[in-house]
Amino acid sequence: MRIPVSWLAEHLELPEETTAETLAEAFIRIGLEVEEVVHLTQVRGPLVVGRVAEIEELTEFKKPIRYCQVEVGKTESDEQRVQGIICGARNFQEGDLVVVALPGTVLPGDFEITSRKTYGKLSEGMICSTTELGIGDDADGILVLPPGSADPGDDAVGLVGLDDSIIELAITPDRGYCFSVRGLARELSNALDVPFGDPGTRPVPEDDRPSRGVELSDPTACSRFVLRRVTGVDPTAPSPWWIRRRLALAGMRSISLAVDVTNYVMLELGQPLHAFDATKVTGDLVVRRAEAGEKLITLDGVSRELDPDDIVIADETGPVSLAGVMGGESTEIGHDTHDVLLEAANWDPASIARAIRRHKLPSEAGKRFERQVDPAVAPVAVELAAQLLVRYGDGTIAPGRTDVGEPKQPAPVTMPLALPDKIAGVSYERGVTARRLGQIGCRIEVSTSDEGVGLVTATPPTWRPDLTQPYDLVEEVLRLEGYHTIPSVLPAAPPGRGLTGEQRRERAVSRALAAEGYVEVLPFPFVGKAMLDAFGLAEDDERRRTASVLNALESDRSLLTTTLLTGLAEVMQRNVSRGQRDLALFHIGQVVQPAAEQPPVPEVGVAQRPSDEQLAALEAALPAQPKHVAALLGGHREQAGWWGKGREASWADAVQAARVVAAAAGVELEIGAGELAPWHPGRCAQLKVGETVVGHAGELHPKVVEALGLPKRTCAMELDLDALPLVDNRPAPQISPYPPVLMDIALVVDAEVAAADLVDAVRAGGGELLEDVRLFDVYAGEQLGEGKKSLALALRFRAPDRTLKQEEATEARDAAVKSAADRLGATLRA
Repeated sequence: MRIPVSWLAEHLELPEETTAETLAEAFIRIGLEVEEVVHLTQVRGPLVVGRVAEIEELTEFKKPIRYCQVEVGKTESDEQRVQGIICGARNFQEGDLVVVALPGTVLPGDFEITSRKTYGKLSEGMICSTTELGIGDDADGILVLPPGSADPGDDAVGLVGLDDSIIELAITPDRGYCFSVRGLARELSNALDVPFGDPGTRPVPEDDRPSRGVELSDPTACSRFVLRRVTGVDPTAPSPWWIRRRLALAGMRSISLAVDVTNYVMLELGQPLHAFDATKVTGDLVVRRAEAGEKLITLDGVSRELDPDDIVIADETGPVSLAGVMGGESTEIGHDTHDVLLEAANWDPASIARAIRRHKLPSEAGKRFERQVDPAVAPVAVELAAQLLVRYGDGTIAPGRTDVGEPKQPAPVTMPLALPDKIAGVSYERGVTARRLGQIGCRIEVSTSDEGVGLVTATPPTWRPDLTQPYDLVEEVLRLEGYHTIPSVLPAAPPGRGLTGEQRRERAVSRALAAEGYVEVLPFPFVGKAMLDAFGLAEDDERRRTASVLNALESDRSLLTTTLLTGLAEVMQRNVSRGQRDLALFHIGQVVQPAAEQPPVPEVGVAQRPSDEQLAALEAALPAQPKHVAALLGGHREQAGWWGKGREASWADAVQAARVVAAAAGVELEIGAGELAPWHPGRCAQLKVGETVVGHAGELHPKVVEALGLPKRTCAMELDLDALPLVDNRPAPQISPYPPVLMDIALVVDAEVAAADLVDAVRAGGGELLEDVRLFDVYAGEQLGEGKKSLALALRFRAPDRTLKQEEATEARDAAVKSAADRLGATLRA
């Protein structure tokens, strides 16, 4: 919303020293967002009024050029000084008053005007348009001043408003009344405590005779409809300069007198108007919903198929206007219109908002209607517009005014007088609450409850439909008193509270993975069916059983994710496309796991608090949402350099990531062979805690890698964090001060024996003295025989209370070998 300061000042008694910056600060102080303050005094040098004395048409050039003799003021001998000026505009004639920038003038954009020879003539100045002066965007023609408004040579700066300033505001959706000079001036009056003259309370002559019959067939679509007719309007009458100037400063183009008047009234009062050519309207009007199959050619010349939800104004021939959005071409104001029918209505905001989006027709009028306009100002608006057409278009107001409908009046709201003090933690002066609510237009009644508590009952004004509950009134009091008066005090944290065990575990896991070189990412939380297909999930895979979002941010990704790997894969895809191929990513987040027979979600109203039974039904309808942790690796895990060849990420790194998570959570994983999409069948590890499968790790299937465009042999790990037992009191590790005994063994087993099973068998036989077992080599060859492999293990023995003897370590090693032999048929390789 762009508004000139002079227009606001017209309705306020401001001190002389008030500046645009003062007003902007006042707006900000009461909660309105100021985007920009623009000072129009950007012209330096002689800018004067000129009269076009003579026009010479230069026709020998590719485009029409005019050489104008312009009177720009009197000389010392009292004779008119005439300047020759080249101009290409065609919208003026001899005798018109124009704005002339003489040589030496600097226009906005540091554009300096000089005398120069062009088109074979000496041009001594420039005839200016509103765009060149910085007060509008109409560059098609120059600015023509009203006859008699000034004399040649007069200073044009003040005349065209270049001594004014513009404040541009971003109006929030709940303050539709601020889309008008009336609303903004009232806000300034409250912020600065200065008198305010409400233009919405202009007297309206009483006239009970209807100007035209109107039927409201759907009262919910239109709560009030007002018509006023003006006859004998001169269609050639220009809009007065002061209206054109204000529209230009507000960012709107001047079109014609009738259209400019309706736009001016809309900006002044916040009530959009529509002007019909009364001679083109047949019979009485009906305000109704559109019928299926109806069409309307709107003012932009487009034939639009109407929706049954659209509100239309129809005459005997059918729809003539798409209500609140755009008028129809059949009743358009034309160059020969002399009989004008002015309409002001109060439309259903939700219906208008849907129509605007359905037909893709945003407008200044629609912007106001979808935020709800003041129904009480409609007769004032049409009367003001009619009077302007009479004054500047030589029209006559026809007898009668149509005013039908009964707009809903705001309901009174009662609250304790001290509620604003309680909410803000501030003791305001006595009477502040009632005074501030009265300033915004509320009708106030103060009373006392049976308990002796002071109460205030505020009936909101018609322009404030957003005031429906006590806390709305509290907000008004606090913002008008100033948010800066509310102390900023950080509440003391109560003792005995802190992070839950689950939160501590999640943070520990996150720190541990980061310390291992993984980067935490936040993927998009939704997934599409195409990604599940790329992961190779079978149609009956339970991970395809999910929930969809009704109003998805992206139509092709509307499903809640059942695995974190889909989001990590998308992040890796994006990084690979930007040239980053060595990646180690992780994410901790929730997934959804709906049951096969998930209860339906019950419908619960918002009129009151749900019952305990309704809350229980809502809770039961929610799918399980466990927290998972997942990691994805691709490319090099160790970079190559002068120190070596480096190493690519492998399935072992994914398994190690799971071990890191388990260690941080204080649990121990059992790792065995597994098979689950999207992992490679032969390179997938199953992760268990006790008898519970908590996740999988390993190398992704080559088809999945190819389908997603990931680095070759990308590896992944996903683990159900909530399935891990929560260890609240983790004992501190016991570190022995005594030296270890290190031994290596090589055991020959069948090729299908898993290395993890062999490690478990060795650990079980080694007893308490066996501190660590690590696999460091795998060998298979002719020497071992077909179907055999050799696994080399590094054993570390240590006693917690003494220096271990070699004989004790050897005995423990032999016991470990025997255990592997008994369980898995392992033999010690010589």
